[in-house]
Amino acid sequence: MSPSEQLEIETKYDVDEAASLPALHDLPGVASVAQPVELDLDAVYYDTESMTLAANKVILRRRTGGEDDGWHVKFPVSSGERLEVRHPLGRSNRSVPVAVVRTVRVHVRDHELVPVVTLNTKRVVHRLLDADGAVLAELADDRVTAVVPGAEPDSWREWELELVGGDRKLLEAAEDVLRSAGASPASGPSKLARALGDRVPTADEWELPSKPVTSDLFRAYAGAQVQAIRERDPEVRRDVPDSIHKFRVATRRLRSALATYRPVVDREAGDRIRDELKWLAGELGVARDAEVQREHFAAEVAEQPAELVMGRVAGRIDDHLRGVYKEGRTGALAALESERYFRLLDALDELIAKPPLTGDDKKAKKQIGDLLDHDWKRMRKAVRRSQDAETSAEQDHELHEVRKAAKRLRYAAESAVPVLGDEASDLADRAENVQEVLGEHQDSVVSRDLLRQLAVQVHLDGGNAFTFGRLHAAEEQRGTRSRDAFYTLWPKLKLG
Repeated sequence: MSPSEQLEIETKYDVDEAASLPALHDLPGVASVAQPVELDLDAVYYDTESMTLAANKVILRRRTGGEDDGWHVKFPVSSGERLEVRHPLGRSNRSVPVAVVRTVRVHVRDHELVPVVTLNTKRVVHRLLDADGAVLAELADDRVTAVVPGAEPDSWREWELELVGGDRKLLEAAEDVLRSAGASPASGPSKLARALGDRVPTADEWELPSKPVTSDLFRAYAGAQVQAIRERDPEVRRDVPDSIHKFRVATRRLRSALATYRPVVDREAGDRIRDELKWLAGELGVARDAEVQREHFAAEVAEQPAELVMGRVAGRIDDHLRGVYKEGRTGALAALESERYFRLLDALDELIAKPPLTGDDKKAKKQIGDLLDHDWKRMRKAVRRSQDAETSAEQDHELHEVRKAAKRLRYAAESAVPVLGDEASDLADRAENVQEVLGEHQDSVVSRDLLRQLAVQVHLDGGNAFTFGRLHAAEEQRGTRSRDAFYTLWPKLKLG
């Protein structure tokens, strides 16, 4: 069986042994409460020796005895919300299956997962039903016994109200009823957190100062990208739509920041990380580029007059790109399982915890303008090279360099928003306009190359390449339009 996913929305309450469950049938939308169901749940929770998962508020357990036996991985989404990924129970009851480990690999990397807590829960489930008998929510009355290796068992009682088909208004209304019966908000976000207590390492909390120096801007912006990488990694592994794109964007933003902030971040250390981020983005890029091209060509061929589509054009393009995507995704997943990737993640942790700073750190308001000016001049030089190009191939190359420079300027401006406000936001928007216009141009260049390759293959196979030629011409027009649009836009992009 394949893993399943669900968004878990619940509220948890501590309650003493003497408390009686209040009447629940008067809650909004609740027509009746089903007969209670008793369950005896056993769960073993796994983590690294250093409690990496718990520190990142991620839960991994093997649970038996209920209606959802299996391996469960829970990721934080927002307050009161967690994404639960369920894997089949399988045969292993001592070690975590590889498929489950990969789900949390971004945190555990190549460290061993070991049992850290065993929980036994005597649960009584009360299902809240609407007039049609559909389940709106489930209230679990849990008596929990937790065993942590090397410690005495701990026991407590709690109520857990989880939405099934109802909405948050039901949770809000139930809170007053449950609290009036003696419940209080849970002392921890999960049973695991309560069982582990102060055994979980606390991350150093850092906030951007009200009057930051330049390195503070770097740390805040880079930290957000590292966090995005941590969040996107599991999504890529689960093949969540658009996850590869978002992952690549985070790597690009971080790589760009390491270049922009060279005056305050050690260049040698930063460039080592930039090289590894470039490698990672390349591994992810094959599948993403194929995904984008498939969508583009599906629409492009569909717009062609039926009488001018000679042969199986759409199918041939799609077959090729599906193969490229499949191979690219396999390569991306292999990269995410490599020691090279694990060490990059270690380096990113260190980068944010202890940035390798130089001695040229100044007040951000005084220094950030110079960094933006440097990136703008870099883009301006690339534009001049494109204007001086002697061949269309050289111009295509230089316009691609302009696009990359525009992205760096955009990301630098984004990082400067905390001190420059709207001025930086406006600059980021204008740089993004350049990026998007030239993105169309670059996509046309890549698409033309692909169409030429496919047309040659069709010809060699004895087929009719006429439609591929039409598509190629359309891509040339697309490239010309985007190039002209850029040169019209360029004079309007000013730094000040």
